[in-house]
Amino acid sequence: MSRARAVGQRVPAPVIDIVLVSVAAVDVWLNMWEHTRLGLALAAVGCAALVFRRRFPLGVFLLTLPVALMQDVAVAVLVALFTLAERSRNRRLLAACVALAAVASSTPWPLAEVDRTMTLVFFVYGLATAAAPVLFGQLLQAQRDLARRLVDIEEAREHERALHAQAVLARERAQLAREMHDVVSHQVSLIAVRAGALQVAAKDADAKDAARTIRSLSVTTLDELRTMVTLLRASGGHATELTPQPTLADLRKLVESSGTRVELSGELPPTVGTPAQRALYRTVQEALTNVRKHAPGARACVELWQDGDDVGVTITNSPPTRPSLSLPGSQLGLVGLRERAEVLHGTLEAGPTKEGGYRARLRIPLSAD
Repeated sequence: MSRARAVGQRVPAPVIDIVLVSVAAVDVWLNMWEHTRLGLALAAVGCAALVFRRRFPLGVFLLTLPVALMQDVAVAVLVALFTLAERSRNRRLLAACVALAAVASSTPWPLAEVDRTMTLVFFVYGLATAAAPVLFGQLLQAQRDLARRLVDIEEAREHERALHAQAVLARERAQLAREMHDVVSHQVSLIAVRAGALQVAAKDADAKDAARTIRSLSVTTLDELRTMVTLLRASGGHATELTPQPTLADLRKLVESSGTRVELSGELPPTVGTPAQRALYRTVQEALTNVRKHAPGARACVELWQDGDDVGVTITNSPPTRPSLSLPGSQLGLVGLRERAEVLHGTLEAGPTKEGGYRARLRIPLSAD
């Protein structure tokens, strides 16, 4: 049944209509008892009406009843019954149509003396014949309903799986938020407190300045941690007010609080988009962090520049003046910057210089968004 239905879906409807009308016409011509003008006209109307069986199934069936008067088994009537059964859910109507078809096929034409026994036999035979396409049409209708029901069930299961995945993600985010709040935030708070105490107690100017920088960075980190914890606890279920993202206007403050001797030069046009400004800021932030970690005592130069339709920043640092400490790192900072640059259709180049320092260069289109 499914194979026949698939074939029916591939063949255009007009082709099917032409074939059915042709088969019904040939059936009438070969099996009609008497080829009178009236009989031929009624048969022609009944066969031609099959073209409209999809839009007017009941009307087409009624138009094919005269064909059933003229022969025992009429293709036109069976096709009309099948179409009506495929589209109608009114069981009483279908039963009445089966009875009408059986009566039409068992009634002698032209009307003459009626043999009750033979008429009853023909009626039972016509009843069984007319019931077959109705049952087949109802079966096809039930199959379509079942297919739609299976699709609805599958969609409901997909939705249930999505909800389950969201619930699992929400629990994981909530657990991560608790860990960040209870462990990381606590430790950063201790760093800020110790740095504040060192700033007050230290007598050396360099030590005071270093303690002030540590305390400032710790406070900033705490603010960012609180924002991240808030976002994680929201679990994507409700809108959460986001902390304003950094732009080029915040670059000088970043340089001054970096704890490194940095020279900032160059300017960029005010038409630089917000995503591009954020990428430039994050690149400088990561580069200066790497200078502090891997090149203690080095000087850094941050240069903003524009080259035609591209803008960018170059961060260059000198060789370290003292050995670097072994600090934990994810080794993914530059990888993340390259991915950010690729999203904006830009490039990031990073590598050591001939003088023993390091250089990172970001280039992105001015119109990046």
